[in-house]
Amino acid sequence: MVAWLRFMVMATAFVLTILFLVPLQYVFLKTGWGPRTKAPMLFHRIVSRLLGFRIHVHGEMAKDRPLLLTANHTSWTDIVILGSLREMAFIAKAEVATWPLFGMLAKLQRTVFIEREKRGKTHQQASVIATRLAAGDAMVLFAEGTTSDGNRVLPFKTSLFGAAQVAIRETDVQTVTVQPVAIAYTRVHGIPMGRVHRPIVAWPGDVPLGPSLIGLLKDGAVDVDVWFGEPMVIDEKSDRKALARTMEKRVRAMVLSSLMGRNLVNPSAESNEEAILNGDKNR
Repeated sequence: MVAWLRFMVMATAFVLTILFLVPLQYVFLKTGWGPRTKAPMLFHRIVSRLLGFRIHVHGEMAKDRPLLLTANHTSWTDIVILGSLREMAFIAKAEVATWPLFGMLAKLQRTVFIEREKRGKTHQQASVIATRLAAGDAMVLFAEGTTSDGNRVLPFKTSLFGAAQVAIRETDVQTVTVQPVAIAYTRVHGIPMGRVHRPIVAWPGDVPLGPSLIGLLKDGAVDVDVWFGEPMVIDEKSDRKALARTMEKRVRAMVLSSLMGRNLVNPSAESNEEAILNGDKNR
């Protein structure tokens, strides 16, 4: 009964937030006037509170621009959590644009939609991301290409890492900063989640979005760690495959640190940067 009462209150607040901020953001985008990057951040901060997230941030988002953030992906809530912390834009699969309500919200946040399965469009899509990077937008790439069960980090796909180099080749920027970001859901109502309870938040495979949202609105009180790892500065000679492997290694180390309850100062620091910065014969 208490859970359903909480759901009704939170759902009402969620709807009111949408009714208030969505029209404002639409006007900001159409007219070019107003804080079009700050309105989405305010929206995400309100929604993260409504969903009951307690966010613990480790490290800082890099201040350098252009900036490509490479993150693991457990749930649709990752966007809410990251979007509540700083002004940033996201790279999402094309079908998200067609989702009821959430597709509209993604468009209003200036999301870049990509078709990962169409390899022939990789360069074109990388060019769109590169343009946004060069314009100063901090872009978030969920490099696994899909959501996971939250207990592990899947292998990073390398194709869109090339967007950083496209930004260098096709614009007037000389370097791009790439920073690993890790998101780990650790506790619910103060109790360690473990593998059994992490599905409360995790959104893998074909799990419907509606039940996931309803479940969070009912339960709430989830602790989540967000790690901003050691950034790297790359140039046009850097190897994207080596870069992807290093970002994957750093993100995995940070996620593991949270899931195992460790308090490491910088679990992402260890990596071989020389091969990335100097290029690679196999790139």
